[in-house]
Amino acid sequence: MTATTRTAASVTYASYDELVAHVRAGGLGPDPASERISVAFTTRQAVRHASRSTGYRNEVLSLRLAGAVGSCAVEPGALPDCAVEDCVGAYVARLLDHPLLPVRVAALDAYLMHVTPHTPRNGARPVPLSAGTSLEKSRRRANTVVKLLDLPPGATVLVVGVVNSLLDRLRSRGLRYVPCDLKGGLTEWGDAVVTDALAAAGRCDALLVSGMTLGNGTFEPLRQHASAYGKQLVMFAQTGSAVLPRFLGRGVSAVCAEPYPFFWLDGGPGTVHRYGPRPQDGR
Repeated sequence: MTATTRTAASVTYASYDELVAHVRAGGLGPDPASERISVAFTTRQAVRHASRSTGYRNEVLSLRLAGAVGSCAVEPGALPDCAVEDCVGAYVARLLDHPLLPVRVAALDAYLMHVTPHTPRNGARPVPLSAGTSLEKSRRRANTVVKLLDLPPGATVLVVGVVNSLLDRLRSRGLRYVPCDLKGGLTEWGDAVVTDALAAAGRCDALLVSGMTLGNGTFEPLRQHASAYGKQLVMFAQTGSAVLPRFLGRGVSAVCAEPYPFFWLDGGPGTVHRYGPRPQDGR
């Protein structure tokens, strides 16, 4: 066992597979073979913020275990309808072996949300997001995320999972960026979006990465790169918000965790949770 401590809230892992194996063995709490998913659902959304010329779509699989909800984003239309039915009433242990990776990630996230929720006792520092328009809330979240990077002006950040509000905040801090997304295309400012994150990582000083990488299998290579080269890896996580804090100090330097319901679902107030070193302004 390479966990740093024996308390569930502060255990960290050297790989995603090691974390899953420890959960399967009941090492963080109740046996997952005894924990059943009561509700499974998908959330589909399309958005184009006011004043923005481009938009995007989201699709997220969410699973409820007791009072906790775990989530994994997928490419829109990629999740078969049968996936939701597969999950309802299923034991977490079975879903950790499901043939679909997003189901496995959502099940793991639900279990970890259940046993190690986002509380100060578990290392989380809550940050309120005040009510506002979709763009206002997106910018507020972006501000929280980017503060977790400790970089001088002129440094280059690999941004995996293009979110224009994040890019805008990086620009305002004088940071360069390489935008990366499997869909490619252009950013709001006409920057070409690369599609191979690992190939671009070598020319970047730090990595700012979406939790969606858990669901498409690209997280581990990026974590390993950051660990091997001593680079900051900041995760912004709707997918796997309870999973990614388990890698702090093992390649992941900080996490902005955002469990369901996400900021884009309504205009009311919300909360995100910071893990890792305190941001540059100390707040």
